[in-house]
Amino acid sequence: MTSRLEAVTLDVADAAATAAFWAGLLGREAVREPGGALVPGTDTQVGLRFVSCDTDQVGQRRLHLHLTSSSLEDQRQTVETALQLGGRHLDVGQSPDETFVVLADPGGNELCVIEPGNSFLAGTGHLGEVTCDGTRDVGLFWSAALGWPLVWDQDEETAVQSPDGGTKVSWGGPPIAPRHGRNRQRLDLVADDPDTEAERLVALGATLLIGADDATGRLELADPDGNEFGLRQG
Repeated sequence: MTSRLEAVTLDVADAAATAAFWAGLLGREAVREPGGALVPGTDTQVGLRFVSCDTDQVGQRRLHLHLTSSSLEDQRQTVETALQLGGRHLDVGQSPDETFVVLADPGGNELCVIEPGNSFLAGTGHLGEVTCDGTRDVGLFWSAALGWPLVWDQDEETAVQSPDGGTKVSWGGPPIAPRHGRNRQRLDLVADDPDTEAERLVALGATLLIGADDATGRLELADPDGNEFGLRQG
């Protein structure tokens, strides 16, 4: 059996505050965990995990999240809600006439509120996309790792999506920014038999970084681009 994507994990200075932001924005409940908090997902919506840490000691951010809108009023309301919950506008060099809105959550993570009518995100649900830095090879790896079909494969850009639909995970292709230390954001997987699953993932091109933790049973691996990801029983 393939791995299941439990959550996108984000290292932040204040996990509780950032989890509360996303729980409020997505209409979910935040669940406290040792060292952080989880905003659980569903079969078609990816979960979000926040881990409190010294963010000065970790590397750059390599992914951001896209929220969908059913109308211009819905887009406006999402932005307003995000600002009320502690988000802020973020300038990433977008032009004034862009139809999407770029924000940052209380942990400094970028999110975009996408305009209505975006065909790529049609039917994905409110958390429409996790968009990552990454090569085509890493998109192919994650398709095989998760058992999710490629729903986009063009000009070195790739995207995968669960056969049940929902949140897409995409990679933008080259150029890829050089890595500097541990990523602040990563994917967390669960599997029935993590040790056996780790062997399968290594055969697909992953690298085992850290064996099973005695307390949590969590293993850490890296995908073909060197991005860390977690694997535990679940």
